[in-house]
Amino acid sequence: MWKVLAMAAVVTATVHSAQAADGELVIGTEGAYPPWSIADASGNVSGFDAEVGQLVCEKMGVKCRFVVQAFDGLIPALKAKQIDAIISGMSITNERKKEIGFSKGYGDLPNFFVVQKTDDLAKIMDWESLIKALADKRVGVQSGTTHARYINKHLPDVDLKTYDTLDQMQIDLASGRVDVSFSDLSAADDFLAKPDGSSFQLIDVPIDSKSDETLGDAVGIGLRKDDTELKAKIDTALCAAIADGSVAKASQTWFKMDITHPCEP
Repeated sequence: MWKVLAMAAVVTATVHSAQAADGELVIGTEGAYPPWSIADASGNVSGFDAEVGQLVCEKMGVKCRFVVQAFDGLIPALKAKQIDAIISGMSITNERKKEIGFSKGYGDLPNFFVVQKTDDLAKIMDWESLIKALADKRVGVQSGTTHARYINKHLPDVDLKTYDTLDQMQIDLASGRVDVSFSDLSAADDFLAKPDGSSFQLIDVPIDSKSDETLGDAVGIGLRKDDTELKAKIDTALCAAIADGSVAKASQTWFKMDITHPCEP
């Protein structure tokens, strides 16, 4: 596992384009979405995205510096040139591409609803039945995510609850303030592995990200649209890390499976 040497720092208003100026790539990440992005109390960043970032930086011959930022503040920080790139489990969607550019994709996971084992929803195994059963239910999602957009599009009759962080959503799910949560498999598994998640389960209706444009094609690195030179360098480095198996190795470490997205032309 790559050791992340950089300390995460709070984003300031200072405009900074470090990668061009001093061989440093400033990467924005949420730090609260395990196992993608994790920040401890001291500000040290770890997780799958931290390893992907370090792999990219190594192959580019630059130093990484991670900056912790709320997920829905990452794109504004990138556009304001407070960071150079976003590596934070961010799916490549048509909606986001209106605002920013992306590298090639590097990872992908199916999405699931999580519910109490004793709930009748736990027995459902097809999408049509699930849509009907979820009407008027309280569904928790993280704000600013593809999951929120998916619910708004396909389940307008639910009582949608949005949260700044995954932890906040999981706390309300465990306490019964929401009936169901919706997230990718990694976030769901993270909750189910905790003591608070022991009485919950996945609803056996996996939703592939490719099944709807709101969920995006794959997870990629967010970049400013006009940073074409940086995009070319990151794409080359990312494809090299995918080709030599480094990204797959990191994936096995954090997800216990290979979620690598092929480096497509």
